[in-house]
Order: sequence, then structure tokens, then C-alpha cells
Amino acid sequence: MSAPTEAAPRKLWGGRFSGKTDPLMEKFNASISFDSRFYKADVVGSQAYAKALARKHILTDAEAAKIHEGLDQVLAEWESSSFVLKDGDEDIHTANERRLGEIIGTAISGKLHTGRSRNDQVATDFRIWVRDESQKLITVLKELIGTAVVRAESEIDIIMPGYTHLQRAQPIRWSHLVLSHAWKWHADCLRLEQLLKRMNQLPLGSGALAGNPFGIDRDFLAKELGFDSIIPNSLYGVSDRDFVAEFLFWASLTMVHISCLAEDLIVYSTGEFGFIQVADAYSTGSSLMPQKKNPDSLELLRGKSGRVFGDMTGFMMTYKGTPSTYNKDLQEDKEPVFDAYDTVLGSLQITTGVLATLRVNRDKMLASLSIDMLATDLAEYLVRKGVPFRDTHHIAGEAVRIAEERRCTMADLKLEDFKKLHSAFEEDVVKVWNYEQSIENRNTPGGTSRATVLAQIESLKAFLQ
Repeated sequence: MSAPTEAAPRKLWGGRFSGKTDPLMEKFNASISFDSRFYKADVVGSQAYAKALARKHILTDAEAAKIHEGLDQVLAEWESSSFVLKDGDEDIHTANERRLGEIIGTAISGKLHTGRSRNDQVATDFRIWVRDESQKLITVLKELIGTAVVRAESEIDIIMPGYTHLQRAQPIRWSHLVLSHAWKWHADCLRLEQLLKRMNQLPLGSGALAGNPFGIDRDFLAKELGFDSIIPNSLYGVSDRDFVAEFLFWASLTMVHISCLAEDLIVYSTGEFGFIQVADAYSTGSSLMPQKKNPDSLELLRGKSGRVFGDMTGFMMTYKGTPSTYNKDLQEDKEPVFDAYDTVLGSLQITTGVLATLRVNRDKMLASLSIDMLATDLAEYLVRKGVPFRDTHHIAGEAVRIAEERRCTMADLKLEDFKKLHSAFEEDVVKVWNYEQSIENRNTPGGTSRATVLAQIESLKAFLQ
């Protein structure tokens, strides 16, 4: 049902002004090009507000029902991509209210904004959007963790060098490395859930800044819109964007974690390492060199972390200078969040694909192990014989030096050579030169032994379930 043709739409704020706005200023001021993403949050927020107005008899039940039905049509038009924007739709609130008036008439739709400001309206829409859309991020994060768990469980027998300072350090399980990244994503998931819990407070009912004059039941609104509580101060309610800062920090840190995995895999995919090969679906070639296979997916993931970090720092520079309550500077809060959200969501999906499809070269990993990586195990051998670790560390270092001077490995040294370093050495020292045993010795929770890696897998499975 359509109402009779209305006069040209009036600006929500236009009564004070008689002169025309510079067309450039119209464009500069408008946010509809990006805040239209709030269309659903704006509709459900307005439907709840109509109910609250009816409870205070500002709307009749019939009027509230008509507004609700009209907004359902507005939402359907957005969902079907048939919503038509018009001149004067400077933001999502203006556009939805204008369209609602066209559907049910302005005599009723004009009552919807009673006691409400775009200041508390946009703050509410934004929180709803971040809260609801973040569930997709949590879902994709868990899919990535699940991919890591499957990979770790199926490839638990693959042994590789572990590195510090990009220098070979000690032997570890490939699964242990994969799970080290999974635990970062686990922390990212928990951190986002905690952020959403912390931000789930309702600004609606704060008015422009001083509060609502019609006794609107804010607790009712909070329940209707899925908020845990109301923001207790109206000035704070319209100005707070800490949740934006926290979300952008979360996005930046999550991208750092993605970038760290990307860097590992880029290094391990080089010809010098050859530990892994990225699937063709996530690689490209060279326009000049036919032999090249470039891990472009990983390089893009690494690069996009800087983009998201820029979103955060740019917003913080805007946020730091705003006086109390709402200021138009805060219109700059949305695009960084949208960009960060889109980038993180896509990056998590690409990372999942890369991790699920890469090929591991177990033989190359095993061949990269070297006896000098067992120098710590040699020191630990003496500890088990009762020698203080500070002494055994020095003795093991001497053994490394002797082997280097003779251009052989420590495994090539004779028992007599070890006896000269310390009398506690016995014939069983040869058992030290076993990579698998070195790994199995790291059996304290959190270590790289089979049992402790399996325990990590079960813990992450429990989290995902």
C-alpha cells in the first residue's frame, strides 16, 4: 500500500535553516554510501523503539503495528536490493524514515523519531551491527582452528627443525608448530567474544545528549534488542566509541597473527627450505620467469595486516580530539570498521584455504635436522647424571666446539672425547643422538611430545564443540 505522493523530503535537521546547502557540502556530509550497511540494525532498532513509544502511549498500538509492518517492507527492499535511494537520503536513518513515510504516510511515520536523536540511533545501530556481524568472524575463526587441528592430528609424526632467530634450535613436531598458530587464533576468538560482551550495552534512550524526555523504558528496549544492559549516562551513550577502538585493535592483532603464519609459510616454501608447497589455487606465476611459483596469497595476507593497522591508527587520531558528546568527527568511525571487518573476514577464509591445501615435504624437513640441534639434550643427559645444568651447558658447548674443529658431528665423537670433558659420560651417551627421543623428552604439558600435542588437539576440539 502506498500513501499519496508527498512533498519533497525534508532534512531531519532542516527547520532552523533557510539557505540552501552547497552541493559539495551535501556530498561531503552524506554517509549513506557506507552506512547503508546498517539497514537491518536501523530497522530492528526502530521497530523496538516504536514498541517503546506505544508502551508510553505516544503511539497507539495500531500505529506501532503499522510502523512495524512498514519497516518490514523497508527491510525486504534492502534484502532484495530493490531499495531506491533518493536525493536527500544523507544517511541510513534518513533513507529508512523517508521510505517508511512513503509506505505508511508521514502522519504516522513522523511520530517514530519522538524523543530519539540520530546520535543515539547511530550509536545503537553500530553496536548491533558489530555484535551481529562479528558472529561471522567467530565462525570463520573456528573453521580455521578446526583446519589446523585436523592437519595437526593427521601429520603428528612429521618432525622438523624448530627455530629461534631463524636459526635451527631444537627438533619439534610439525603439528606443534601448526598448533602454535591455532592457539593464537583461539585467543583471538576469546578476545572477540569478551569484546562483544563488554560492548553489549544500549545507547538508545540517550537522546541527542541529555536523555529522553518521554520516560521511555530503556530496560525494555535493551531486552528487545538483545543488549545486556543500558549505558547509564546519556553523554557517554552518544559519544562512546571505545568499542570501535577495541574492535579495530582486535582486528589488527588478529591480522598480526595471520601475518605471522604467512611469514612462516613463505619462508618454508622457498627453495632454500622446501618444507611446504602452497597449492596452485593460492599461488601465481611470474610474467617473465616461467619456473616461478609465488605464494601471493601469503604475501597479500602479510600485507593486509598493515592495512588493518592503518584503519586502527587513523580512527584513533580522529577519536582522540573529540569533545564530549556527539561530534561529526565520529562519522569517520564506520569506514575503518567496515574495511577492517571485510579484510579480516576475507583473510581468515584465505588462510583456511591455504592451510587446508598446502603440501608438506616431510623428507625435506627430516633432512634439515642436524646433530648440533641435540646439544641441549647432551647437557640434559649430564643433568640426569647429577651434574648441575650450568656446568652441563658449558660442557655441551665444548663438545660442539670440538666437533666443529674436527669438521664432524658430535655423534662422531668417541666416548674418550666425552670423558675428557666430564667423567659422568658413559657408553649410553650414544642414545642422545635420537631426534624422536629428544622430542618425546619434551613431555611436560605444552611440549612437543606426541602425548602433549595430542592433549592440545583434544583441548582445541573441546573448545570448538
